[in-house]
Amino acid sequence: MPSVLRARVVALAADALGSVPVADVPVSLRAVSRFVPAKRAKSGGPALAAALEGDPVFRQQVAVWVRAQHSALATAVDAGSPPPAADPVEVAALTYLLHPPGWQRQLQTAVAALADASRVAEAAGTEQVVARLTAQLDEARVAARAEVARVREQDEALRAEVAEAKRRIRGMESEAGRLRRAATDAEQALTETKEAARRAEVAAATETRRLKARLAEAEAAVEASRKAGREGRAADDLRLRLLLDTVLDAAQGLRRELALPPTGATRPADGVAAVMPTIAGVGDVAVRALAVDDPAVLDQLLALPQVHLVVDGYNVTKTGYGSLSLAEQRQRLLSGLAVLVARTGAEATCVFDGAEVGGVMLQAAPRGVRVLFSPPGETADELIRRLVRAEPPGRPVVVVSSDKEVADGVARSGARPVPSLLLLRRLERG
Repeated sequence: MPSVLRARVVALAADALGSVPVADVPVSLRAVSRFVPAKRAKSGGPALAAALEGDPVFRQQVAVWVRAQHSALATAVDAGSPPPAADPVEVAALTYLLHPPGWQRQLQTAVAALADASRVAEAAGTEQVVARLTAQLDEARVAARAEVARVREQDEALRAEVAEAKRRIRGMESEAGRLRRAATDAEQALTETKEAARRAEVAAATETRRLKARLAEAEAAVEASRKAGREGRAADDLRLRLLLDTVLDAAQGLRRELALPPTGATRPADGVAAVMPTIAGVGDVAVRALAVDDPAVLDQLLALPQVHLVVDGYNVTKTGYGSLSLAEQRQRLLSGLAVLVARTGAEATCVFDGAEVGGVMLQAAPRGVRVLFSPPGETADELIRRLVRAEPPGRPVVVVSSDKEVADGVARSGARPVPSLLLLRRLERG
């Protein structure tokens, strides 16, 4: 019996086993009968086949179940004329189970038909396999041709890359040779430079020793000169004093001969047009601070012969005591300047920003201090610059203002600018 037929007979018996009365179930199949049909065929297949072969009662019970489940095909098998379109496996399985008259001949016929069908199926399967393999072969050929083309392209690309790499290698070898030659030249130049440096170091050491010797000689000569200078200083001082007295006497004789007026009569600042302190109404001035120095510097400047002190009035008062009224600011500044002028003997001019025509501003100007207001249309900064330009070249002029424009302008004209805070500190000292 073919294996496919045996498997179908066992499957039908497994399905029918569940409907067989328990008393009719062979002892060998009672354990199998408790399984589900699928597990019966799988686990109890040999026992089912043996019971069908050796137990006619069990086979008859299975035949009853098959007639009930496959009545049409069972009737045709009993009549000995199964439908041509019926499954040969199914026909052979029912023939074996039903045992119709002449069942052995029918079974042989069904098995032969089953073998023919199997051969046909195998042939058809073989043809399908051949067709599928042929299609796969064609696809493989196409893929192989495409792969060959791709490999050829890659080969050409690799050949081009190899050629380019060879060209670059040749260039790199040439560059390496050039670099080696350059390194050799650099090493030679370094050796020469080191040798030159060594020679220069030796020469420098020699020159240093020579200069040290000369310096020792010069120091000895200077010491000798100082000694000689100390010895002759008394005589030099005497000659210098005699020369100064001679110059002073000559200057006094020249003044008498030219009939020059005394220097205290008129000063250059007196000729500068300005508004005198008989006009009231004063504006404000912006304060821009400059660097602050030691007040002793102002003392040194005021000690110069014929020095002229020009003060930017409101710039100083706004820096020192801007909380006071303008009149109080002016009065406080002029009082301090009067004391300073009395102690130093310097000429002093205090300039305030423009005034409008009005009442009297001051009861009296402080002695020794010239008080000026800029005329209408002119600022105090411009008036200060005109005062500086009016002075003769060479006369020391000190301008007190923290206004950078004023300081820069008077400095270009030869005056010495000082910040307002410097004057305020000097006035605080009294």
